[in-house]
Amino acid sequence: MVDKPFIIPQPIQPVGKPAVPRQTPAGVKTPFNQVLQEELQKGEELKFSRHAQERLDLRKIKLTPQHLERLNVAVQKAQAKGARESLVLIDDLAFVVSIKNKTVITAVDGESRKENVFTNIDSAVII
Repeated sequence: MVDKPFIIPQPIQPVGKPAVPRQTPAGVKTPFNQVLQEELQKGEELKFSRHAQERLDLRKIKLTPQHLERLNVAVQKAQAKGARESLVLIDDLAFVVSIKNKTVITAVDGESRKENVFTNIDSAVII
């Protein structure tokens, strides 16, 4: 009988993006509360899906900072009411937004909105 050599297993490496350490000046520590607030704010940023971005480009919809602010307010209002998927109407624009993920799923301008049916929504915010 031949003994097999004992092999030391390699440590398991995490899957996904490696954690990037925070860059701070030598000897300066970032307070935990500040780091926590920064991370929470990242989760509150409104994102646009690839589909929504394609629709914005295709329909030549230009969003102003005021549009984005109103869209954020609408998402906050829908979230406060417990909405999951909302139709947000701003001027002549319509957006379907995943409230949970804070992601704009699609965007429609006034001309494309006519005779259109919006499905899979549980709320509407007109702002």
